[in-house]
Amino acid sequence: MRPEPFALCPEPVEGRTSSFVPMASLPGGLGRSGVITTPHGTIRTPAFIAVGTKATVKAVLPESMAALGAQAILANAYHLYLQPGPDVIEAAGGLGRFMNWPGPTFTDSGGFQVMSLGVGFKKILAMNTDGLEDDDVIAEGKTRLAQVDEDGVTFTSHLDGSQHRFTPEISMQIQHQLGADILFAFDECTTLMNTRTYQEQSVARTQRWAARCLAEHVRLTRERAPRPYQALFAVVQGAQYEDLRRRAARDLVSLTIDGSGFDGYGIGGALEKENLGTIVRWVSEELPEDKTRHLLGISEPDDIFTAIENGVDAFDCVAPSRVARNAAVYTGSGRFNVNAAPSRRNFAPIDEDCDCYTCAHYTQAYLHHLFKAREMVASTLCTIHNERFVVRLVDDIRASIEAGAFYDYRIDFLSRYYGSSLHR
Repeated sequence: MRPEPFALCPEPVEGRTSSFVPMASLPGGLGRSGVITTPHGTIRTPAFIAVGTKATVKAVLPESMAALGAQAILANAYHLYLQPGPDVIEAAGGLGRFMNWPGPTFTDSGGFQVMSLGVGFKKILAMNTDGLEDDDVIAEGKTRLAQVDEDGVTFTSHLDGSQHRFTPEISMQIQHQLGADILFAFDECTTLMNTRTYQEQSVARTQRWAARCLAEHVRLTRERAPRPYQALFAVVQGAQYEDLRRRAARDLVSLTIDGSGFDGYGIGGALEKENLGTIVRWVSEELPEDKTRHLLGISEPDDIFTAIENGVDAFDCVAPSRVARNAAVYTGSGRFNVNAAPSRRNFAPIDEDCDCYTCAHYTQAYLHHLFKAREMVASTLCTIHNERFVVRLVDDIRASIEAGAFYDYRIDFLSRYYGSSLHR
């Protein structure tokens, strides 16, 4: 007899729409705590949104993500469009029900994939672009798989080489079918290598696309009533230029269609690590207090503190699971590789102070063995640990904001984490 699923994704709460309410704030700073309300539950901010690109956090069950304290999961519209298809997920009852995740869900627009397919770069934070400026830039050894025009993007599938087309309207249609609680407007994600002229053109294009996204979102929301409301976040671009970032934010805030504006704002695009806080502050100063600010794609502890201090309410990043699959694990005293020689006879957990499932039951020696033996469960156990580490860190940051102790906590944590490059 076939067993019942571990936990069926609940029906959304009727009559609830997505909103953000700020709570405690940092004295002298833009950071704050707050609550995002969605049809599938609330998210306490600051919040780390775990990345489940293809409707799964790689190697980890949704039940395990819930157990380690994840509040929401972000999936990728581009990947789910290609496989299994938004019609399949819609027929299953939406993203949360499809993957058996009971909490809030996000989908990104595919804009980042446009950039990565177009130029071949996977990571845009802290890219080394010194002395480089080229509007036709492409990563070494890569082939351009996406072409941007005024109407949208034509791209080649990385799966089978087939040709596809994304426009702002198509991105909205796909994301509405996927059924996530929070959607992102389709944008063009540039690189730090693009010229100032191109960045100006791209910001203007993203603004025009945002207007088209909002109009289609309003239309689909009416057409698909009485389904639970899906919130739409615009994405602020502008690379490293203050005037472009501020103007992009102001223009998006002022944009309305039939009286409806954006429910929140993403901060996207190319960010140099040393300028992360400055750029986030520029944007946060222009955005309304009662709307969520979501930073796309960070996870290093110093970046997390910097982003939150300068006004970020939520952020996502694939790094905790990605590095875990390569045996890299986080601890309060820094990051190390559990497949290295020092762990071979170390019968302690990854981190004595960690409360995750992995640290409660398994030793570094066992994890070292699993990686050397190429056992798949190694990725599962280390991903559980890394995801819990980041979730717990952000929970503690939130608590420190509400207790008025953020700056002391930041100094204490970062001094321990970066104080030594050697694991104990």
